Amino acid sequence: MAAATAAGAAPRVWRLGAAPGLQIEVCDIGARWMSCRVPLADGTLRETLLGHADAAAHLHEPGYLGAVVGRYANRIANATFTLDGRQHRLLANEGAHQLHGGPEGYDRRRWTLVSQGPLHLRLQLRSPAGDQGYPGALQAEVEYRLHAGEPALTVAFHAEVEAACPVNLASHAYFNLDGDAGSVLQHRLRVAAAHFLPVAPGLIPTGERAPVAGTPFDLRAGPLVGAGLGQGEQQALTRGYDHCYALDEAAASGQAPAAELLAGDGRLRMALHTNYPGLQVYSGNFLHAVRGRDGRPFADHAGVALEPQFFPNAPNVPAWAGQGCIVRPGVPLARWMRVRFEAL
Repeated sequence: MAAATAAGAAPRVWRLGAAPGLQIEVCDIGARWMSCRVPLADGTLRETLLGHADAAAHLHEPGYLGAVVGRYANRIANATFTLDGRQHRLLANEGAHQLHGGPEGYDRRRWTLVSQGPLHLRLQLRSPAGDQGYPGALQAEVEYRLHAGEPALTVAFHAEVEAACPVNLASHAYFNLDGDAGSVLQHRLRVAAAHFLPVAPGLIPTGERAPVAGTPFDLRAGPLVGAGLGQGEQQALTRGYDHCYALDEAAASGQAPAAELLAGDGRLRMALHTNYPGLQVYSGNFLHAVRGRDGRPFADHAGVALEPQFFPNAPNVPAWAGQGCIVRPGVPLARWMRVRFEAL
């Protein structure tokens, strides 16, 4: 579909912010957050996102690095859902299931500039009815906004639909606060969640909310990422963390941090807030298939993706669908995430 492909003209890249503050880069391919350089206490800048050699590499490299994924982020079981009594069959791209919106998801699309300034960038995407199997046309917007005078960024998602449809827009950025893309196993990660969503083979949630207490999924005290990695049957299915956490109430409303990440060298901390109910934690278990800025494959666990979102497969789980993932005409999606950095 002509409006959906990312091929054609050279990618456009926008830069926000200026020295000595936070500086980011965003590309029109997938409305992608390509770079995030954070000032340290000594005044130097540290790159905190994994990225490719250049913007054009995002057209063929796997991994969704920095992209806005949709129409529905994460997995939908058997690429099928039923809404208002009608079954919809989607295009599968991970075995029988659909992942991150299908084989031509929003991460591969060219988003259009709406507005920009020194501290903000707004991009838009039109998705036609039937796109990857989804009903009704959708218009999505994402805004990146730096906060004057502080090292913080808000990413706001907005979507309007012409027919009722599941919508789940999420940022798929990979963080490495050490800035060397070596490994995040010595990072400390705290997630404000007493429950997580176990998965079955195929990585579809079972529908259960399981307590994290007494399991490697208990990240409430901020353990090392590597401390619980690969432990137990659940992580054997995924080769590490690749699970959605059901955020505690204060975290799911944006009042308290959903996650906090501390660099392995202790020089940088990041706090993430959101008004999504879930946070997918992915410990980069297959990054060896992805090449970095130096053109060489990453090591596995070179970054951790922290993805605020609705629960995976929620359109097929009535209790979860009620969280807001079903968007209807006249009632747009409005969700956001904010990251704030602190040099130590």
